[in-house]
Amino acid sequence: MRIVVGVSGASGSVLALEVLAQLREASVETHLVISRGGEITARHELGDDGPERLRATATHVHGIEDLAAPIASGSFRADAMVVVPASMRTCAALSLGLGDNLLTRAADVMLKERRRLVVLPREAPLTEAHLEAMLRLTRMGAIVAPPVPPFYAGLRTMEDVVREIAARTLMWLGVDPGEKMTRWGE
Repeated sequence: MRIVVGVSGASGSVLALEVLAQLREASVETHLVISRGGEITARHELGDDGPERLRATATHVHGIEDLAAPIASGSFRADAMVVVPASMRTCAALSLGLGDNLLTRAADVMLKERRRLVVLPREAPLTEAHLEAMLRLTRMGAIVAPPVPPFYAGLRTMEDVVREIAARTLMWLGVDPGEKMTRWGE
């Protein structure tokens, strides 16, 4: 499989890192693009080497302004894309079809080609504008999945929560997360 991973400036860089790590473990080819805000947030949340850690975990890395990158075209065979975390600015841009950088263009390609797009919005509380953007994305075919932990899963640590949400993200992308994901009744 080949999956595009977009990282925007919302809080939750650790989720992006874990999703990339789990995709790597599953032998999935990844194409990473990080927004300017994503770079800043990754440094703040993961340390000064945060953006480099994200890049090192991906198979391929593309610059945010590189609109000539392969992932900007519908002829590039990507199976799915995830935006993790997704800022409200990114959700709004995606919901309006604004391909103003490589992250939003790649997501727009997924939508126009009717391919799987998973968006993990990170904001609380939500305004009407946030909700409307997420509703538009859902109506366009995206899977909008706020990173909410399954409280029934008996998760004990923040690492458990991050691992579980990342595993669920893989499932939504069409990748088997294996034993990393808690399943109801199992």
